[in-house]
Amino acid sequence: MNSKPNPWRLSVAPMLDWTDSPCRVFHRLLTRHTRLYTEMVTTGALLHGDVPRHLDYDAVEHPVALQLGGSEPADLAAAAKLAEQWGYDEVNLNCGCPSERVQKGAFGACLMAEPQLVADGVKAMRDAVGIPVTVKHRIGIDREESYEFVRDFVGTIAEAGCEVFIVHARNAWLQGLSPKENREIPPLRYELVHQLKREFPQLTIVLNGGVKSDDEIEEQLRHVDGVMVGRQAYHEPWQMAAWDQRFFGTTGPAESREQVEAAWVEWLDHRSQATRKHWPQAMRHALGLWNGEAGARRWRQIWSDHKLKSLPAAEVARLADAARIGIASDAEAHQTANRHAPQTVA
Repeated sequence: MNSKPNPWRLSVAPMLDWTDSPCRVFHRLLTRHTRLYTEMVTTGALLHGDVPRHLDYDAVEHPVALQLGGSEPADLAAAAKLAEQWGYDEVNLNCGCPSERVQKGAFGACLMAEPQLVADGVKAMRDAVGIPVTVKHRIGIDREESYEFVRDFVGTIAEAGCEVFIVHARNAWLQGLSPKENREIPPLRYELVHQLKREFPQLTIVLNGGVKSDDEIEEQLRHVDGVMVGRQAYHEPWQMAAWDQRFFGTTGPAESREQVEAAWVEWLDHRSQATRKHWPQAMRHALGLWNGEAGARRWRQIWSDHKLKSLPAAEVARLADAARIGIASDAEAHQTANRHAPQTVA
């Protein structure tokens, strides 16, 4: 297999309520080359809603892809045009989300039952834009577990011009399981994704689902073109600090956790001053930075203390780091928090 790095060699999955723009900025402090994806945005939200709210992002996030939810070819084409106009590097069609809310909108995993409709949507998007149009999907839906099902789905979409397929190596059960259970209960079947790559060597096949360690990523790259990591990257972000060197052969931006934290805090304070957006909502994405290190729990507790949310992020960072390394006790840190808590009037 061609081992030459490609734009999809390693990526962080689109995750609803998690991979917003601040999250992606934080991830960029850890890895320059890993491809990042937005949360899923529906075509309706873009065509009838607040476009800047959904599409605005920081330039440091590149390479960054917009994931779309939708099924009508004309709507998908119009949304893809917006993605290109806003400078996204890719537009990705969601054919893998199993939630009932998504199904009611006639998109997500249920689209795997309508490959020709997906092909029509992909063709409409490809005709409308010059950036790559990709598809993220499952290996099957409900009790349909045959390789032929996913093979025919990929083959039909490939005929419409799609060249990149991100394959979550589990079935999606459309009834009876929650989205969380759909990430855990249907068994992982990596061999089907490997077989897709053997049968479609001209396509870029990216494997998603259950991969955690860097050694597991490396093992999968022996069989497919790329690996997409989801919750592991979010919960254990420091793992990404080694990815540029190991998987792209270049020096990464993260020299130490302290350096990443300092850069992140500076960004949080700058964002607060420029946009009046407080830091707590963004800071939640970085709470795993010190996982596995002494004092990590105390550090998280300080950052999570609602009494400190009115302070500048730099001041909270000083308190959290003092608690983490033992300069200040938990009691002393919380005494500081209490001094800054809003006062109520009886």
